[in-house]
Amino acid sequence: MNPDLQLSDFDYDLPADLIAQKPAAQRTASRLLHLDDHSRLHDRQFTDLPGLLRPNDLLVFNNTRVIKARLLGHKASGGKVELLIERLLDQRKALAHIKASKSPKPGTVLHINDDLALTVTGRDDALFEVEFPDDALSLLDQHGSTPLPPYIEHSPDAEDDARYQTVYAQSPGAVAAPTAGLHFDEAMLNHLAGMGIEQCFVTLHVGAGTFQPVRVDTLSEHKMHFERFSVGAEVIAKIRTARERGGRVVAVGTTSVRSLESAAALLSAGKDENSLSGDTNLFITPGYPFRLVDALITNFHLPKSTLMMLVSALAGMTPIRQAYAHAVAQRYRFFSYGDAMFIESPNS
Repeated sequence: MNPDLQLSDFDYDLPADLIAQKPAAQRTASRLLHLDDHSRLHDRQFTDLPGLLRPNDLLVFNNTRVIKARLLGHKASGGKVELLIERLLDQRKALAHIKASKSPKPGTVLHINDDLALTVTGRDDALFEVEFPDDALSLLDQHGSTPLPPYIEHSPDAEDDARYQTVYAQSPGAVAAPTAGLHFDEAMLNHLAGMGIEQCFVTLHVGAGTFQPVRVDTLSEHKMHFERFSVGAEVIAKIRTARERGGRVVAVGTTSVRSLESAAALLSAGKDENSLSGDTNLFITPGYPFRLVDALITNFHLPKSTLMMLVSALAGMTPIRQAYAHAVAQRYRFFSYGDAMFIESPNS
């Protein structure tokens, strides 16, 4: 990592009214800012994407499924508590962020909706280990709510339950959506397949750490959060075939990027293609040598966020600054429910 990189290098001014609070009427109805491989900007619609892909390109999606990770309840004393499940540890245990007037100690019972009781069993740094009385996923479906990001101001409703989830979501475990994938509907996926554009899936369970601010000015001092990922051998085989045929690896979302590049690191370390999984805290900043990713479909990211650093690594810091200034000036919609970018690496 470049030791001179500073947090302020990834800041920009964003009017609050550009933060999308609701999704577009249809999934594919968003705008698409195209940053091409010569760092030129093009204002497009997301429905233009098929025309921007090349024969033999490979789209890589993250098939994680958002769980109903937010729980509201109270302690036996009556004090209010709010839980955000960070990750499932096994069928009944999870790590969670807990907001309460006082941090609960091991053995504390938390009452959710008066008919569900969770027990705090320990602590792992800023997170708490909690135990469910039965299958955690089933109980979260019954008692939890969709964990909308902190910048979305309304309480989750039925529309959010459907739209803050990709149409291809399969593997439950995320507490935030891989939002680039929210722009795809079944018709778009079928159309791309009909064009001969290959598709494959990785899994990265997005954690709440994706919204945590970077709290150091010098990026080399930042500790990246861990997220669980898995890349199957069939994905590596499809990447190899795409490359042999002159196609590009197009990651759908920064989580797909982190999955693929984490897998590449494991391969470089001698891991077998059948065991490319684990916990990753890969921190991608400008200067990072991408091994597998040539292009990226992504949303617009928070100022000073690790995701701003990732897209700057792929496209270059100056092109990303210019792209974001253009997006603000042209009133694109930002963040999870906002518009999209298609970024082609200058090296692709």
